[in-house]
Amino acid sequence: MGDVIKLENRQSSGAAGETPVERRRRSGRAAEHGPRAPAISKYLNLVNPTAKSAVLSEDALEAVHQASLTILEEIGMDIILPEARDRMKAAGAEVTPGTDRVRFDRGLIMEMLASVPPRFTMHARNPVRNVEIGGDNLVFAQVASAPFVADREGGRRAGNREDFRKLVKLAQCYDIVHTTGGYPVEPVDIPAPARHLDCLSDLVKLTDKVFHVYSHGRQHNRDGIEIARIGRGIPMEQMEREPSLFTIVNTSSPLRLDAPMLQGIIEMSARGQVVVVTPFTLAGATAPATIAGALVQQNAEALAGIAFTQMVRRGAPVIYGGFTSNIDMKTGAPAFGTPEYMKAVIAGGQLARKYDIPYRTSNTNASNTLDAQAAYESAFSLWALTQGGGNFIMHSAGWTEGGLTASFEKFILDVDMLQMVAEYLTPLDVSADALGLAAMRDVGPGGHFFGTPHTLARYETAFYSPILSDWRNFEAWTEAGRPTTYDHANRIFKEKLNAYEKPPLDPAVEDELDAFVARRKEEGGIPTQL
Repeated sequence: MGDVIKLENRQSSGAAGETPVERRRRSGRAAEHGPRAPAISKYLNLVNPTAKSAVLSEDALEAVHQASLTILEEIGMDIILPEARDRMKAAGAEVTPGTDRVRFDRGLIMEMLASVPPRFTMHARNPVRNVEIGGDNLVFAQVASAPFVADREGGRRAGNREDFRKLVKLAQCYDIVHTTGGYPVEPVDIPAPARHLDCLSDLVKLTDKVFHVYSHGRQHNRDGIEIARIGRGIPMEQMEREPSLFTIVNTSSPLRLDAPMLQGIIEMSARGQVVVVTPFTLAGATAPATIAGALVQQNAEALAGIAFTQMVRRGAPVIYGGFTSNIDMKTGAPAFGTPEYMKAVIAGGQLARKYDIPYRTSNTNASNTLDAQAAYESAFSLWALTQGGGNFIMHSAGWTEGGLTASFEKFILDVDMLQMVAEYLTPLDVSADALGLAAMRDVGPGGHFFGTPHTLARYETAFYSPILSDWRNFEAWTEAGRPTTYDHANRIFKEKLNAYEKPPLDPAVEDELDAFVARRKEEGGIPTQL
């Protein structure tokens, strides 16, 4: 949670008649020099009450929708799994004999979309951490799937279990991070056949939040479902009624779903767990070199995957994922937090709302370090996903280098920004007391409000207290060694890790979890891992 600065610590021992500016020059940064009072969390369940923005007119939105259905009818998708093609054919799709190609009648697609639940709950092992998906709800998930990890002292390095665990612990420390998003960094020092068993076991033990399983093959999903069930201490029948696990299913753009992703849909949807269907459409690379064309392709691929979840099990929970951006046309490198990304995020929200399906998007940037680029690209991403009505936000905290690196310092910067978003979304209090007429009568013209009962009653919680902002004047900041945001973030992530407390876990649950992991390791885990 964000900490609260006590106003009394910012004003203590001031000389009579001292102005706020003079007091600020003398006192320095209260965040470092004064104690902080613990705040009561207000970040567990976020709602976005603002009017959603639109970049597509109703006619333009319908044009994208119809073009997407035309793609599915006329071009179709390559479905690289015979079992999936058989299920699609049984549901009414057209499978071209001897090929992977499947075409979908637009009526079939719309029939399948009609059974998607518009809202549902993802259940954590700690019910306080349950998250509501859909409607105006806003859920933030940690960075996921980075091959590298970085902090200032260690630099950029390959993912490993120690850093994996540290990042998971940081996610547990902040209520604004509602779920883990996957492996925050890939721990390559764990042998591949057993990696998912150790990592998912760590997620159960080190956090009490909803977590993710990768769709890297049928057994991978089955193990993840069983670990999540054990972690909650419930029978499978209850697990199937109460989604407790999610997976990201990425299409292989353009217009293709591969076997592990399709197996993931079958295993997860059949058991009532959450599938997030997310095309990775980069305009100019894996999609047409226009945002409109990329959106049409994104929508076609997403609708095909979502429809398949309903062919597996009607009413299975699913999320519409959008991840359309552009490339740097000079180098081919992906670009994020761009004006094009912002338009795509908002348009994706319009499409998801058209189908009344929860919407997933991401907090992104392409910076290689903690600098202004990292901040402004993330700020633009957060603005777009908030205004665009995102419900489930992947990579919310810690993403750098276009997703290649999970950064400890960036995690702290993102947490601060996420909390600012949450504060912005808090409805403005216009009660009689908040309007402050009594306080203004007491002070009158020419006075000040520092010592009034109205101020003293709310000085601890009146305004958001940033984690990283340094509000000292230039002289005090210089005397302190001119610390930067990077310096503050580096210090704070270490302080948080030192203060981490492992969430309680029933010893019987832990024993059952350890026994399952040990048995699956003896069986060889998964022989190959993507």
